[in-house]
Amino acid sequence: MRSDTLDRAFSALADPTRRAIVARLALGEATVTELAEPFELSQPAISKHLKVLENAGLISRGRSAQTRPCRLEAARLREVSQWLDTYRGMWEQSFDRLDAFLRPPSSEGRTEK
Repeated sequence: MRSDTLDRAFSALADPTRRAIVARLALGEATVTELAEPFELSQPAISKHLKVLENAGLISRGRSAQTRPCRLEAARLREVSQWLDTYRGMWEQSFDRLDAFLRPPSSEGRTEK
């Protein structure tokens, strides 16, 4: 994944409102009105959030009569996930070492008095 593409995706996902929109779209297509319902934001404000998500390639907007349904672009999320996976092994090894360090010494091999 190109650096500028990754930057746009992470920048878009940095906002909690946009993450909530992505979570909603994971359930299926929705109109701008439907996406705006749970937020105390104007429809133009929601449209700005959608534009950021669209520019990052995380969503797309279609055209159906008078509505413009939004849909999640799972391929871009998969690319972000794959980038994160390259570091997952490193994180897990670090946590395993920390866990081993913090674990109390075992009583195996000791004799009771």
